[in-house]
Amino acid sequence: MNNAVFSQKERNIIILIIVLFLGAILMYALKGIFSAILGTMVMYTLFRRLNRFLIENWHWPKPLSSVFIIIISLFIIVLPFVGIGSMLLNKARELQDNPDWINSIIDAINTFVGDKLGKPDFLKEQLEASAAYAGELLTAVLGMAANIFLEISVMYFILYFLFVNYKGFENGIVFYMPFDAENAVEFGTELKNITYSNIVGQTFIAIVQGACLALGFWIFDVSDPLFWGVICAILSFIPLIGPPLIFVPAAMILFAEGQSWQAVGLLLWGFGLVINIDNVLRLVIAKKIGDIHPIITVVGVIIGLPLFGIMGLVYGPLLLAYFLIAVKIYKANKRLALKREQLEQDQP
Repeated sequence: MNNAVFSQKERNIIILIIVLFLGAILMYALKGIFSAILGTMVMYTLFRRLNRFLIENWHWPKPLSSVFIIIISLFIIVLPFVGIGSMLLNKARELQDNPDWINSIIDAINTFVGDKLGKPDFLKEQLEASAAYAGELLTAVLGMAANIFLEISVMYFILYFLFVNYKGFENGIVFYMPFDAENAVEFGTELKNITYSNIVGQTFIAIVQGACLALGFWIFDVSDPLFWGVICAILSFIPLIGPPLIFVPAAMILFAEGQSWQAVGLLLWGFGLVINIDNVLRLVIAKKIGDIHPIITVVGVIIGLPLFGIMGLVYGPLLLAYFLIAVKIYKANKRLALKREQLEQDQP
C-alpha cells in the first residue's frame, strides 16, 4: 500500500527529513562535548600523515600506531597546556600570599595618574568597576577546567578509532560530502593547510613572540619575564592585539615607578620587534603552508571564546575558516552549474 501512496522520491524525502531531525537531536545532545569532537578533527588532521606513514610504510599494526600517536600528542600538545595552567595557578597563589607587590604597583600608578591627570583614585575606580566581571570570568575558567579531563578523554577515545579505521573514515567523508571528487580534494587540501597554518604556524609565531617579549622584559628590568613571556605567547593567538596587552601596561608601570627610559625602551621593543614578528612570520607561513587573514582570526576569537573558553583562541578561527572554505566551494559549484546550463541552452 505504501508503494501506491508514495513514490520513491517522496520516500527518500521523508527519510531525509527523519535523518535531519534525528541528527539535530543528536547534535543538541552532544553540544557539551562539541569542543572534544572538534579537537578530534584537528588532531586527526595534524597527525593523519604520520599515521598513514607508520601503517603503510613501516607496516605497524593499526592499534600500535594509534596509541603511539596519542602518546606523542600528549607530550607535544597536552602536557605543555598542563604546565602553563600550573604556572598560572602558582602565580595566582603567589600574588594571593604576597599582595604587597600589587599594592605597590597600584599606589605607583595612582600617584602617576593623579599627578598627570588629576585623578588620584583612577586605578581604584577601574578595579572596582571590573571586579564583578573578573569574578564571573574566574568562575567560568574554573568551570571550564573541571570539564577539561572529560573532553580530553572523549577526544582521545574517538581519535583512537579514527586512526585505526582511517580508510573507512576518510572514504565515508568523501562519499557523504556534497562535492564532486575534484572539489572534495580541494576542500581537504585547504582544510589541511588552514589547520596547519593556524595550529603549527600560529603556535610557532606565539612562541617566538613570547620569547622575544620575555627577553625585552629581562633587558628593561621588568620582574618575572618568563611568566609574562608565557602569557604573551597565549595572547599572541590574537594577532596584533595580543602582545600589546602585556607590554603596554608594563611600560605604564615603569613610567609610574619613574623608570622612564626603560618604559620607552620597552615600548620601542614591543612595537618595533614583537609586533612585527607576527607580520614577517605570517608571510613566510602563508607561502609555505597556508594563511588565515588576521581579520578572520580576530573575528574567530570573538566567536570562539564564548563557545570553547580559552581553546576558542584556536577553534574559533578554524571554524570560521572552514565555513569560508565551504562557501568558496559552493560558489564555485554554482558558477559551474550556471555555465553548464548556459551551454545546454546554447546548443541547438
